[in-house]
Amino acid sequence: MKPSLLLSFLSLLVPAVAPAAEPADFAAARALFEANRPLEARRAFEALAAAEPSSADVHYYLGRLALGRDEVDTAVRELERAEALDPVSARIHQSLGDAYGYSAMRAGIMSKFSLATKCLAEFQRASELDPGNLDTHARLLEYYSRAPWIAGGGDDKARAEAAKIEALDPRRGHEAYAALYLADGEYDLALAELDGALKTAPDDYVALYQVGQLAAVSGQHLDRGLASLRHCLKIKAPQGAPSHSAAQWRLGNILEKKGDPAGARVAYEAALKLNPKYKPASDALTKLGPANAGG
Repeated sequence: MKPSLLLSFLSLLVPAVAPAAEPADFAAARALFEANRPLEARRAFEALAAAEPSSADVHYYLGRLALGRDEVDTAVRELERAEALDPVSARIHQSLGDAYGYSAMRAGIMSKFSLATKCLAEFQRASELDPGNLDTHARLLEYYSRAPWIAGGGDDKARAEAAKIEALDPRRGHEAYAALYLADGEYDLALAELDGALKTAPDDYVALYQVGQLAAVSGQHLDRGLASLRHCLKIKAPQGAPSHSAAQWRLGNILEKKGDPAGARVAYEAALKLNPKYKPASDALTKLGPANAGG
């Protein structure tokens, strides 16, 4: 048998294997994602998934993109598939924890507890795999500070995470303790921590957002809160940080406190333009009432 015929014959005996995604194609898709071009990035990663369905990285990015679209069920499905393909990836566990967390927020009472505990388990596994990841510690801090003890929450656990963050990065430690003080209504202490973070990093998105959050919640430092949130809107939101929709929503909160319902309406509508499914903004608009009310 001639060599070429032998190779052809052997090829019939070996199952066809989809070729791995070309590095250049994957790099191009990831560049679209990093450039905040989600529609194009989604098409690129979907094409890669069709060519190589067993790529954990591709399903990870599809899950992240679904989270950005607020399509939580799709995000869970893609990230669960990514985790099955690569069970020791800290970033996949972290993002799957995000997806479970968002699902828990929307779930009925019967499903909420199960999803919340799944969220916590994913964050804990991510932290085990990558103990130096500040974003994972920040997620654990938020979970522990918000969740009831029956779902694994607790102030002592939250403070332990803040201490870990501070040890890894003092600036992020300021933000961590500010979040705890905000939750406890200790606004002066929170603002002092945020001033500490912004002293060395005046463009720190999270600290700027927290200043706006403090103003919106407390009714204090309203003008500074407005300026901080408007600064946020000029900066790309880091992964896991409150979105620009959240920043617009908090702007609206502050404008309402300043007696400017028309300005607040513009901010809430801007939030919904960025993310039509952003419920805090839609709820705020409903509460604000019709544009011509009282006029």
